[in-house]
Amino acid sequence: MSTISAIGKYLDQPLLTAKINKNVPLALTVGSTAVLIKEIENAPKEKKKKVGLHTAIILATTAISAVKAPKIAAFLTRRQNSKTVKEIQSANTQIIDEYLQTHKISENFEKLLNKAKTKILSLRETHELFNIKEHSELANKLVPPPENIQAKDIFKEIGWLSIYGAVPVAGGIAGGVVADKLTEKNWKEKVPNKIKEGIYQYLANIFMCNIGAGAALGILEKLNIKSKGARCVGMISGILLTGVIGGSAIANFIGNKFINPLVSKDKNNKKDIRTPELIDLGLHTDDIATVSLLSGLKWIEPSLPLLYSVSGYRAGIGYRNSDKHHFADNQKQAHFLHKEC
Repeated sequence: MSTISAIGKYLDQPLLTAKINKNVPLALTVGSTAVLIKEIENAPKEKKKKVGLHTAIILATTAISAVKAPKIAAFLTRRQNSKTVKEIQSANTQIIDEYLQTHKISENFEKLLNKAKTKILSLRETHELFNIKEHSELANKLVPPPENIQAKDIFKEIGWLSIYGAVPVAGGIAGGVVADKLTEKNWKEKVPNKIKEGIYQYLANIFMCNIGAGAALGILEKLNIKSKGARCVGMISGILLTGVIGGSAIANFIGNKFINPLVSKDKNNKKDIRTPELIDLGLHTDDIATVSLLSGLKWIEPSLPLLYSVSGYRAGIGYRNSDKHHFADNQKQAHFLHKEC
C-alpha cells in the first residue's frame, strides 16, 4: 500500500471521525471565546459590557445550533446518526474477537488488533493493517472503504446537508434578535438585515452549493461516469455555477423583491446588493466537505459545524456590505469576521 493510500485509510478510521465529532463542542467553545474576547477588546470602554453580552448571546445560540444540527437534520431526513465512540469501540471489539477465534496470527499483529478495538491506529499501524492481503477482509470491516453516493440517494444526502446548514444560520438569526432586544432600543429595525444576511449565507454559501454538487453528481451518474476525479471536478463545477455565482444573485433577488418590501420604510425600495467578500469565498471550504461526503469520505464531516457556525454568526450580527456608510453600530466595530476585503 502506498503512503497516500495509507493516509486515506488512517483518516477513514470511524473511531477517528467519532472522536473528532466528540470534540467539536470544545472547538466551538474555544473559537467562540476567542471571538468574544476580540470583540470586547475592540469595543469602546463604555460599550464593552453591552458588546460582550450582545456577542455572547449570538455566539452561544450559533454554537449550540451548530452542535445540534447533525441530529436535527438526521431526524428530519431519517438519516442514520453517526456512531458514537463507545458504539464503534464495541463493534470493533466484537469484529476482532470473532476474527481471533478463527484465525492464527502473529503476536505483533494481535497486539495491533487489540489496540484497534478501542484506540485510533497510527499511520504506520494503519499501513501494516492493510498491507497483509490475507487480513484485507478484516481491515475493510474495521475501516470501511468510501462509497460513492448513488443517484437514488443524492436528494436525501443533499436534504441532510441543507438542513444541517440551515440550523446554525437560523440559530444565529434568533440569537441576534434576542441580543438586539436585550441591548438595543431600535432592535426591530435590525431584524431585516439579519434575515437578508441569513438568506445570503444559506443560499450562496450552503444550499445552492449543495444543489450544484448534487445536480452534477446526478448527471455524472446518468452518464455512467465512475471516475472519482471526474466526479470531483464535476461537483466543484456545479458548486461554482450554482453557489458562488447563482447563490449570491438569488439571495439578493429574494432580499430586494420580498424582504425589503415587507420591512423597509423606504417607499422607493432602494436595492440592497450584498456582494461576496474574501471570507465568503473562504466559507466555500465547506464545499470541499460537501464533495467529500458525496464521495463517501466521512472524516470531513466534523468540520461542518465549525464552518456553518461562521455563516450563522454573520447572519446573527446582520452583516451587510451593500451600504458601507450605514452600518449598524455593532457592524462599525473592527472585527475580523466583518472587515472589508
